[in-house]
Amino acid sequence: MNPIKLAGLALVVLGALGLGYGSFVYTKDTHDVKLGPLELSVKEKETVNVPVWAGVAAILLGGLLFFGARK
Repeated sequence: MNPIKLAGLALVVLGALGLGYGSFVYTKDTHDVKLGPLELSVKEKETVNVPVWAGVAAILLGGLLFFGARK
């Protein structure tokens, strides 16, 4: 399978995941404080929303790359 078809397949999968889940959450470390044996840290949860148009566009572009790729 050539790289263009792999990229197309990856875009289709990522677009479908974006449409299915709609958002993803990750944890970000913002502050770390060490005072002798005492350690304090602050972690914030960030949510990223994936727009519907981005998921649809990824699926369409991936389909074009996958089915339109020549040898």
